[in-house]
Amino acid sequence: MFLSLLTFGFTACNSQPEDPFTKDMKERLARFDEVILTTDLSWLSPSEREIISILIDVADIMNEIFWMQAYGDKDELFAQIENEYAAKYAKIHYGPWDRLRGNEPFIPGFGIKPQAAGFYPADITKEEFDAWADTTKTSLYTLIRRDDEGNLVAIPYSQAYKDQHEKAAMLMRRAAELAEEPGLKAYLLSRADALLSNEYQPSDYTWMAMKESNIDFVVGPIENYEDRLYGYKAAHEAFVLVKDLDWSAKLAKFTGMLPALQAGLPVPPEYKAEAPGTDSDINVYYALYYAGDCNAGSKTIAINLPNDPEIHTSVGSRKLQLKNSMKAKFDKILVPISDILIDEGQRSHIKFDAFFENTTFHEVSHGMGVKNTVNGKGPAREALKEYYSVIEEAKADIMGLYLVTKLYEMGEITSGEVMDNYVTFFAGIFRSSRFGASSAHGRANMLNLKYFADNNAFVHQDDGTYKVNFEEMKAAVISLVEKIIVLQGNGDYDAAKLWVDADGVMTDQLKNDLDKVNATGLPVDIAFKQGKEVLGL
Repeated sequence: MFLSLLTFGFTACNSQPEDPFTKDMKERLARFDEVILTTDLSWLSPSEREIISILIDVADIMNEIFWMQAYGDKDELFAQIENEYAAKYAKIHYGPWDRLRGNEPFIPGFGIKPQAAGFYPADITKEEFDAWADTTKTSLYTLIRRDDEGNLVAIPYSQAYKDQHEKAAMLMRRAAELAEEPGLKAYLLSRADALLSNEYQPSDYTWMAMKESNIDFVVGPIENYEDRLYGYKAAHEAFVLVKDLDWSAKLAKFTGMLPALQAGLPVPPEYKAEAPGTDSDINVYYALYYAGDCNAGSKTIAINLPNDPEIHTSVGSRKLQLKNSMKAKFDKILVPISDILIDEGQRSHIKFDAFFENTTFHEVSHGMGVKNTVNGKGPAREALKEYYSVIEEAKADIMGLYLVTKLYEMGEITSGEVMDNYVTFFAGIFRSSRFGASSAHGRANMLNLKYFADNNAFVHQDDGTYKVNFEEMKAAVISLVEKIIVLQGNGDYDAAKLWVDADGVMTDQLKNDLDKVNATGLPVDIAFKQGKEVLGL
């Protein structure tokens, strides 16, 4: 039976001796504040509630696969862990490496986490991989292994995880039989086929067309953060979601504005020629269940998918805002951080609506800019290799703030004032930087903070707080959007490496600031109590 995150709480056991290792594990566990993932499902039909129950079972299969990709044999790992707190912490991180501390091992006897994770042979070298002539080696959906002679071979996920994919597909087809909404039915069937065929693009198009369903389900191999060797391989995950109809209606108007916003980006024409597709949508959801990659370490609060650049340019992407997870991070983490690090006179600008808008347009920004290089180097993702994820997250952060500014200027956002978004964004840099330099999101925030420092976008005051210089920060946002899009469009690997290695690091000042926050015992992120029992299913 899979060791679910559902089964643990953070209550101390008085019988456990307070040795230094146990003390350390308790302190690490306290860095994650438990959040119950639930919402009112009574308005859904009985068949919809049954579908959710089945999709949670599918999500658990994705969880099982991600364990193989992130670590290997989880049962073998837990057989070695005698300390109950260490076992709970390993469940959060999907292995013995702390994702919030640069993937350092927290279980004695383990070394540094392999950059190849479970996607490549442990003894592979970049030279060997680069010299290997195989057309599928950079595919998101192949494992790299050795044959009996020691030669590299690419194995499609549909073969490598055959048993798991077949079981998941069977369950998804059962859920499709219950689905009354045509879009959900078509997607579940198409995605089930994808797990068996290793061809995911058709199901991504079907998901793009699923606009009316009350239930959403993101499932399969999707993001490539776990592959720190090249950033090629997609890790398995699943989200089970239910739509917030009222908040979704509020965002509907922005979809039609995306082509004009793309055309107005502050870059030369060739870097914004890929107009986003017009079939995009933006909706708000309650998260009901996380599994696999999205549940490892820091938790996702918004989604922009599919990642396929062909789909982005032909029909666009869908942006899913996870309101309950977002609100938990805002209340439990961002507001307390601002009380420590933001100028007292600017704390009134820390607002949930601004946090929600910044996060929403972060996801919108993933579908904008440039996906394919302008000089024939192919997709930017492949040209920038292991640096792509960090730079793409930095782009989404900074372009999101740029878009919010433009929408205020156009009179399309009127809920507050743009200064709310700037101060809330700046405080958010410290929240995400706490995820550490092993996280693409954390490292992206370090890039942005260094750029703001170089452009006088803030003042670090004698009392240890920061004050945003609005006009300077606004100018820095524009110039940074240009820098990143041009870098991606040029596919300039050497420039990406130079920039990220130099500026995507923890400075002494940032370390001191985060130490000050951590000393208060403030949680770094959230962990979930989730599942059928919590939902009453």
